[in-house]
Amino acid sequence: MAGIRTVALPSGERVPALGQGTWRMGDDPARRAEEIATLRRGLDLGLTLIDTAEMYGHGASEELVGEAVRGRRDDVYLVSKVLPSHADREGTVDACHASLRRLGTERIDLYLLHWRGDVPLHETVEALDALVSEGSIGAWGVSNLDVDDLADLPGGALPATDQVLYNLTRRGPEYDLMPRCRELGVPIMAYSPVEQGRLLRHRALASVAAAHGRSPAQVALAWVLRRDDVIAIPKASTVAHVEENRAALDLRLTDDDLAALDRAFPPPAGRQPLDIL
Repeated sequence: MAGIRTVALPSGERVPALGQGTWRMGDDPARRAEEIATLRRGLDLGLTLIDTAEMYGHGASEELVGEAVRGRRDDVYLVSKVLPSHADREGTVDACHASLRRLGTERIDLYLLHWRGDVPLHETVEALDALVSEGSIGAWGVSNLDVDDLADLPGGALPATDQVLYNLTRRGPEYDLMPRCRELGVPIMAYSPVEQGRLLRHRALASVAAAHGRSPAQVALAWVLRRDDVIAIPKASTVAHVEENRAALDLRLTDDDLAALDRAFPPPAGRQPLDIL
């Protein structure tokens, strides 16, 4: 098994191209032990970037992640997010400190604005910079911000990433957002890279998967990971699932594969509003 490919952040720091998402993890107490085992198996496989948010289960996901990484914190790149309703100067700091308590750590490696709300972006960025200065976070980024939103960030402010919905059925970012982020040196972090499983029944995806002896999910992930400036954060529900995700890193799609997927899932012909789940 090959090593984990990494993606460079604007700071030069490198993070795994494939991480672990946790949306809706921690919601069901009956699944807690399995979810923790899954996250820990992902760490064993090198999927050391774990993404969570204060919104997920009203903090339950962060608590689960905190338990899963206990004793291994130095090996993990932790990502969490602040809700836009908390994103004013004082609220951002308070929300971050609450997330730190739930995660059982003194620092979140990357802290994101979950989406744009009513608070002016300059005020949120001031709070995020203050959190960096005090050592509570290593870096800050954004989520669900489109090209115009990025342009509204205060002068000189550069997010470490823009986390957006991106997969074969959600290719809108390719038209303008991804080129702009590439110009800035800001990688995209793709959430729901398999569209929560909905695209896996597509005939074209199944055909490419059969040709490689792989699963449709692995093809969908390999397609997202074909770019060197994209980080994918799929959620895995079982140990077998996270092992399947990890194997997608070793799948190389051919030009014919990519052309077939383009025919089935055409790239955008013009600008599209940013999709959000």
